[in-house]
Amino acid sequence: MNTGDPTDMREDDATVPTDTANVAAAPAAIRLRDLSEWRGKDLMDSDGERIGPLEDVYYDIETDEPMFVSVKEGFLSRHLTFVPLPGAMVGPDLIHVAVSISDVKEAPNIDLSGDQLSADDESVLYHHYRLNYSRVDGE
Repeated sequence: MNTGDPTDMREDDATVPTDTANVAAAPAAIRLRDLSEWRGKDLMDSDGERIGPLEDVYYDIETDEPMFVSVKEGFLSRHLTFVPLPGAMVGPDLIHVAVSISDVKEAPNIDLSGDQLSADDESVLYHHYRLNYSRVDGE
């Protein structure tokens, strides 16, 4: 999983995958018109509570599809928190994700070094959010 320059990703027909246990029936709603417009948009949880502004988009290295976004959390010691995109819906000024704010607050803290998640960190995130995960061969 790696972060990408959002300006490099302009696919009119790509959608976020929705093959997760907790959002399997949700339609693929995100259209990747221009990911550069996502940075700074508010993320809202499944109940409409504000999570925070989007910091970055992280792509699955096998499919090149966006799987997570990061937001900054905390008042004194701010840290990045990863939020899954499967089942998310994009509005004009915000993105509704299919998880609750409590799921996001309970997400594991990941110390990101560079622009990629390690296979172990990726596995921890997928399991926390109850997403289907299979490790890439050779890792």
